[in-house]
Amino acid sequence: MTTDTTLAQKLRDPDFVPPLSQAIPLGIQHVLAMFVSNFTPAIIVGLAAGYSFGSPDLVFLIQMSMLFAGVATLIQTIGFGPVGGRLPIMQGTSFAFIPIMIPIVKTAGMGALFGGIVAGGIFHFMLGRVIGRIRHWFPPLVTGLVVLTIGLSLIPVGIDYAAGGVPLKGKPEFGGASHWTLALVVIIVTLLVKFFAKGFLSSAAVLVGILAGYFVAIGLGMVNFGGVARAGWFEIPTPFKYGFEFNIAAVVGMCAMAVVSAIETVGDVSGITKGGAGREATEKELAGATYADGLGTAVAGVFGGLPNTSFSQNVGLIAITGVMSRFIVTLAAVFLIICGLIPKVGALVASMPIAVLGGGVIVMFGMVASAGLSMLGEVKWNQRNMLIFAVSLSLGLGLKAVPEALQHLPIDLKNLLVTGLLPVALIAILMHLLLPQIDD
Repeated sequence: MTTDTTLAQKLRDPDFVPPLSQAIPLGIQHVLAMFVSNFTPAIIVGLAAGYSFGSPDLVFLIQMSMLFAGVATLIQTIGFGPVGGRLPIMQGTSFAFIPIMIPIVKTAGMGALFGGIVAGGIFHFMLGRVIGRIRHWFPPLVTGLVVLTIGLSLIPVGIDYAAGGVPLKGKPEFGGASHWTLALVVIIVTLLVKFFAKGFLSSAAVLVGILAGYFVAIGLGMVNFGGVARAGWFEIPTPFKYGFEFNIAAVVGMCAMAVVSAIETVGDVSGITKGGAGREATEKELAGATYADGLGTAVAGVFGGLPNTSFSQNVGLIAITGVMSRFIVTLAAVFLIICGLIPKVGALVASMPIAVLGGGVIVMFGMVASAGLSMLGEVKWNQRNMLIFAVSLSLGLGLKAVPEALQHLPIDLKNLLVTGLLPVALIAILMHLLLPQIDD
């Protein structure tokens, strides 16, 4: 009994170092749970910028998403000074920024995007000093609405990919049987693995589904490995590869989303300490995790990486395993860094047909929307909250659907308002802070 109690106490200690025979498989499990979600934003942004599947530029973006997810995770788990939660926090490329990043790269270019990422990361870092004092701005109504909007905004991207990709729109090949076959294989295998497998396989269901679709595509002769053959075995990242400029719309958009990302990290840190250690997160842990979040994003932006945030699916793994060791997540970070330094890994990912990715992101983006609905389940649906939800969602998604309605505004302001996500978040926060509570 005493031995069991002692072991349970060790497992709840972030500084506990388990044997490598246990730490390595647990670390791999963390990587499997987030691997596909981590590189998917890089592909989406790269395609929006006009890079083709298998191109060196897309391979580079995928590499950087792996490399700097690992670097940001090390900043969290190891830390220095006040920076880092020193908890098993897995960092990865954030989906939340995609609705902002796509219009930026289409209208202002990649240099403006990375200027915005660096500025947003610095702003995010500074939020570490005040994050505890503004948590009340983001009740479940606001956070749930924002997460729901992210999912709803991205679902059309998944459908486009499953049908063959935007470049094929208007052509007979778009929506062809071969594309939808691959997407459906991914979706069906993902569901089967999630509900009928256990352990590693269940936690990596989307990855297994994408691999199944990938192998089917190889069998159908739809995969070109030329890019893998041309890619090198080792490459050091190049700073400012795509240029660097400060565009006002990009900076404002990325800074606004940094607030949302910071609140997400606060929620994840709280989930880790509650699920893994049965306690509330300390103010020092919350501030340190926010500092690390921002620093990881700023450093990534210098080298061509996209914004990072804590990954919620890995929070669930900690609750399931009951293991709080940050050493395990540090091993996972090292694995990601190694992958990020090997271009052939990125090239192999980039050789995947877009319809295969489409099947995966349909599931992932749908799950993002579902997570938003789950958060909204905590809301008391009185008239006040229903009006906040209605006005925020209607205006935000309405402006995204009809961007011509803002044609008389300055172009930078228009680009921010037609993202869908920013107006939803801003309107919801302002209405929550300004409207009086009502009893009904």
